[in-house]
Amino acid sequence: MTHGSSLDAQPTGTPLGDLRAGLGARLDPAARTWLDRALREAEANPGTHGPISVWELRLAEAGRRCGPDHADAARVLILDAARADTAALHRVYSQGTAAERRAVLHALAHLVAGPEALPLVEDALRTNDTRLVAAALGPYGARHLTPHAWRHAVLKCLFTEVPLSEVADLARRARGDTELARMLDDYAAERTAAGRPVPADLHHVLALTGAAPKESTADPHGKES
Repeated sequence: MTHGSSLDAQPTGTPLGDLRAGLGARLDPAARTWLDRALREAEANPGTHGPISVWELRLAEAGRRCGPDHADAARVLILDAARADTAALHRVYSQGTAAERRAVLHALAHLVAGPEALPLVEDALRTNDTRLVAAALGPYGARHLTPHAWRHAVLKCLFTEVPLSEVADLARRARGDTELARMLDDYAAERTAAGRPVPADLHHVLALTGAAPKESTADPHGKES
């Protein structure tokens, strides 16, 4: 189905033209033919038609047709070709598999200008699916999450071991955020007191806030010094 490295594994921040060209270069002929046909169908029949549109069926097929490494990118392209509006994105997200939900989250930055799709991001951040959490923190989430929600999402990444490299605009949003720095210091102190290692990513984002880390008064076994 596919060959080569998965440059298109992160479809959120890649311009759609580049995404399509990169994906086409990595698919084998049969998968490329399927994708071209799926995109033509979506362009010819956008929006909603009946209980389920043809392009929605193609979203379900993308993993099998294009392979798991490229399915996210294929689904984002299909959603764009179908000119999926916020209502359609909500429907696909609510009815779809985890993989289809992830593709919707990746597509938000390309398809929705305002905050009206933010409930999808907030829902994803409430799950324990780390791939959904990572997708929720792409450029769309970076633009529209409130400071409070964004800070808690960063902490959730630390709890669930989602690499903070997945968080779009991390440096910009963390810069000068004293409340985030306080939350990170508290979390680091809790980990230290419990005898658990502090994630390296925590030190990285704490440095981005511009705050100096506090020295813990607890030893690794939780006893006050």
